[in-house]
Amino acid sequence: MPPRTALDQDAVPGPPAEAVAPLMRGIAVLRQLTEAGGTLSPSALERATGLARSTVDRITATLARMGYVRPDGRDVVLTPRVMELGNAYLAALRLPALLDARADALADELDESVSLAVADLDGVRFIHQATRRRAMSVSFRIGDLLPAERTAPGALFAAEWGQAEWARWHTRLSGDPANASFPAVPPQPVSSSQDLTDFETRVAQARRNGWALDDQLIEPGLVAVSVPVREQATGRVTCVASVVSHTSRHTAAALRSTLLPRLRKAVAAMEADLRQAPPPEPGPAPSGLAAWTTASKHELGREFIESLARGLTVLTVFGEGRSALPLTEVARATGLARATARRALITYEHLGLVTTGPDPRTFTLTPRVLDLGFPPLSRTTLPRLAAPHLRALADQLHEPTALAVLAPGTETEIQYTAGAGASRVLTVDIAVGARLPATGTSLGRVLLADAEGPLPPALAEIRAQGYALADEELESGLRSIAVPVRDRTGRAVAAVNVATHAARRTLQDCVTDLLPALRSTADHIQTDLHTASRFTHVPPS
Repeated sequence: MPPRTALDQDAVPGPPAEAVAPLMRGIAVLRQLTEAGGTLSPSALERATGLARSTVDRITATLARMGYVRPDGRDVVLTPRVMELGNAYLAALRLPALLDARADALADELDESVSLAVADLDGVRFIHQATRRRAMSVSFRIGDLLPAERTAPGALFAAEWGQAEWARWHTRLSGDPANASFPAVPPQPVSSSQDLTDFETRVAQARRNGWALDDQLIEPGLVAVSVPVREQATGRVTCVASVVSHTSRHTAAALRSTLLPRLRKAVAAMEADLRQAPPPEPGPAPSGLAAWTTASKHELGREFIESLARGLTVLTVFGEGRSALPLTEVARATGLARATARRALITYEHLGLVTTGPDPRTFTLTPRVLDLGFPPLSRTTLPRLAAPHLRALADQLHEPTALAVLAPGTETEIQYTAGAGASRVLTVDIAVGARLPATGTSLGRVLLADAEGPLPPALAEIRAQGYALADEELESGLRSIAVPVRDRTGRAVAAVNVATHAARRTLQDCVTDLLPALRSTADHIQTDLHTASRFTHVPPS
């Protein structure tokens, strides 16, 4: 019999009696949306989950209230806010925050993709990706899960497996020979006992060498070399760093001879960073979550599944300095009754999303939390984040809206990166990708006003008031007002505007009628940007 857990629940094939059924159904919907790339119709969700259409509708309505999905025509679409679930795991793990700068620097040095991965049962899950922007580049995303036997990191993790882990691996292969449970990789059945022996041989080699090679195990042309990053206290593998390339650039043998020494040097620096890292400072836990779910239930009634919303809030209380929490702390942070929090943790333990912490009275998140929406959103861009907000603003004001950045390599032009039109006979129509003089546009001026150091009086005024106006300078009759969009450091990385015709609104009308909604939209875009960019790079264009 397996050891008892902190919730005194033995591992059983079916859900425990105290598991929260609506929470399990909601997790199933999030996983199906993730596997589908972030978008599915309600009917497709109905087929994929086996749930009744009315149940799917109530689940998606609840997730929409939480900001995790939004309707898009007939489809349901994951939103950046759902990444807060994966962010909670990554923050609690700390490895991305401590090591991603080393991985990024190595990728720049080698001009090759570099990844960090952790073990997830008998699979390998990415927690950081530093990819090269090429016509042919690695498409794996943070949160993607790969089978151990088809990766170099998998051999290094398997070098520490015991009998139970090997038995689980054999059971999985016999039940899923085509790797159907790993949607991030192309199917490749394990066709013979020789394939099993090959993996065991590679594991033995990895144990002896202290590194491992992937010579086109995933698909033809893809090669990688991997080195384990070890925890000082135990000597065990805490994550694996890999350099990934293509056979048109490096053979597997060349990776070993030319890139392995530099990878080892980077890993040594990563291990030093782990040793020298100060203890984490616990940040503030979310507050008022239970009160919010209760208020939402009162407002939406039957369409809001309170047990699903309450269960999902449990995941968000974990984070940096809060990696292992006892039941009492989970209940206190969420505002939930102890029994309610306990049932949510029982459910997550059954689903493999939480496990017992170092102290058997505590709980920790597992890498499987990244299954909940993270991979399809980890490669997003600022224009994609902004697009639904621009559309909503244009519909609200009946005026065209746009997002722009300073054109790469210059501070004299802006480049339009996204926009939403309005249903008017006379309207603004500037194509995405178009460049205009920065000084002649409200978008450009608000970005120029963010420059460091002393500013000309006109730009200093814009910086002080937080918005810029343009009055018929670009074209006769065209007026616009813009505000900045700031990243997590407070730097203006883009600007959003509303344009109108001079005959429709005076300059004062632009400030009184358009600016409040424009600022609200910028806030929504910033919130999504800050959530999405916490552990991923979000390109501004």
